Amino acid sequence: MSTAAPAGAQAVTRALRILDCFHDSGPTLSASDLSRRTGLSVSTAHRLARTLVSAGFLEQATGDSRYRLGPSLTELGQLSYHQRGLHHAAPEVAALSARTGVTADLAVRNGGHAVILVGDSLGPSGTGLRRPLHSTSLGKTLLAWRHPSDGGPRSLEAPQRFTARTLTDPASLERELERVRRAGHAVNEGESAPGVRSLAVPVLDREGVARFALALRSTPGVITEDRRDWFLGRLHDCARTLQILMLPLEERPEPQ
Repeated sequence: MSTAAPAGAQAVTRALRILDCFHDSGPTLSASDLSRRTGLSVSTAHRLARTLVSAGFLEQATGDSRYRLGPSLTELGQLSYHQRGLHHAAPEVAALSARTGVTADLAVRNGGHAVILVGDSLGPSGTGLRRPLHSTSLGKTLLAWRHPSDGGPRSLEAPQRFTARTLTDPASLERELERVRRAGHAVNEGESAPGVRSLAVPVLDREGVARFALALRSTPGVITEDRRDWFLGRLHDCARTLQILMLPLEERPEPQ
């Protein structure tokens, strides 16, 4: 016997789809833009957008028909940023980049993506960047040490092949994740783009779940095979520091 969806669930889902449109788009979108991205009618997209404006989740400039993210989302974003301890992480990730001379990033999982929230890849805007789980060292780390309730490789929707090295077959990716767990780190060898080499390690909680993934990214000419262990040592040192700075005492792994 099927369970009926809660009253209003469809409207909530549609409103969240409207907000989701701003992930990979420009700073402002029209009702027509929202309609194309969600598959909703223009009138429905406009009505939902106006409701979100009234709640502060979207806003419009005076006389402008285009929408942008509103102050309520900014407020929640700042609250989440501090609750996750990311304000503590930023100086450590910056110091890691300075020590190693390569790009350093910290990410969390959101569905089928690793979302970079702190690090060099953000650029001056500070906007979070989404990267596929299957083709990046950050993503493979978050998959390898995922929470039991989170989906594995078979839950990913149509993984895209970016290079000849990209793993898109769930069985092959699962074997790769087994290697990642045994090694204690993930590697991206040109799987997201040609000429990229990155290394990533988890920031684990007491249950062995990767709450964050920490990566260093450059090229094989910089992260060379003979220096790989040195880079990994710096990554693991920083990950241990982040466990202390970002996780409550009761959620940190037991001291070794």
